Amino acid sequence: MADETVGVVGAGIVGLATAREIALRRPGTQVVVFEKEQEVSRHQTGHNSGVVHAGIYYTPGSLKADLCVRGVSLLREYCRDRQLPYDEIGKLVVAVREDELGRMENLYQRARNNHVPELRRISRAEIKELEPHVGGIAALHSPRTAITDYPAIARAFAQDVVDAGGEVRLGFPVTSITTVPGGVEVACGADRVRVDRLILCAGLQSDTVARLAQDGPEPRIIPFRGEYMLLRPDRAHLVRGLVYPVPDPRYPFLGVHFTPRVDGSVEVGPNAVLALAKEGYRRSRVSPRDLLALAAYPGAWRMAAQHWRTGIKEYRGSFSRAAFMKDAELYVPGVGVRDVVRGGAGVRAQALDRDGTLVDDFRVHRVGRITAVRNAPSPAATASMAIAEHITSAVFDDA
Repeated sequence: MADETVGVVGAGIVGLATAREIALRRPGTQVVVFEKEQEVSRHQTGHNSGVVHAGIYYTPGSLKADLCVRGVSLLREYCRDRQLPYDEIGKLVVAVREDELGRMENLYQRARNNHVPELRRISRAEIKELEPHVGGIAALHSPRTAITDYPAIARAFAQDVVDAGGEVRLGFPVTSITTVPGGVEVACGADRVRVDRLILCAGLQSDTVARLAQDGPEPRIIPFRGEYMLLRPDRAHLVRGLVYPVPDPRYPFLGVHFTPRVDGSVEVGPNAVLALAKEGYRRSRVSPRDLLALAAYPGAWRMAAQHWRTGIKEYRGSFSRAAFMKDAELYVPGVGVRDVVRGGAGVRAQALDRDGTLVDDFRVHRVGRITAVRNAPSPAATASMAIAEHITSAVFDDA
């Protein structure tokens, strides 16, 4: 018999990395992953842009900063061991206006505090040497920023769990979570599984699943859809590496950027529009239940009051290809609507507090034998193996 049984709700990359870490670090522990879909990495992981972030953006000392930097080294080693894609194509964070230079310098100092390797400031002429088609007056160059295939990594994590004697139960939507003497009972309808400890890594459904476990109501998950364009194949040569704007510090989103993928395609985007369903990958997808929950939450109205102008701008880009490409053209002059086709979309699980604050850092709650990951946005995929270490240590700190 197993020494202990640990359940993990959610087979995205964070849930699977956590299950893998427990299975490998604690031999004899039976690990069971519960996933409502019929395959792993169906949602945020499966719609990820594939960027392995170097740690440029995150507040020094935050969980994001610490776990991202640690996560990069773990992920790089894992991909090389498993012969998974990992290509250090580099990133430029480009200033196109004089008033962005101060923010770019703040970003540089932040990145230095986070020990981002080999980051340097570069001039307009140096931008042209690296990226002949990219505009801008100055930039930060991060040569170690990479791209990878996160769904492939998630599948490898799932296989590691199984190889270690664990189980990944697909098609198991959790309908109730009940604390019982000495453990926790996880149910999918009439199917019930008892575990000694439970970890919730439910992504877009993290607040819903946390409520089943009697965790607090905040933060709530607000879904933001990020839509992409794709450069036409004959225009993919316009960028060699990742090209990003200097981000607006008021938002946790990084703005429209150019992202080469491991398959050779180049994405342009994403925007950030409020989705009308937690899994609303298309504009036509509407969930009345999700909308009612959103309308009833005071934090949503406070957020809207603060950011409605930006929201209107983002929606304009959602419906107009010309509006979408207006910002992109600042970074690659001359690229326009004729150079792109509609691409895919992802939905970001953005945590929101009651006062309307967009939660920036990772947030993990502990309720008895249950540990709930309440906020794990980008760079959660990059940091997934380090997040798994952090959660495993937190879960077993009383063992």
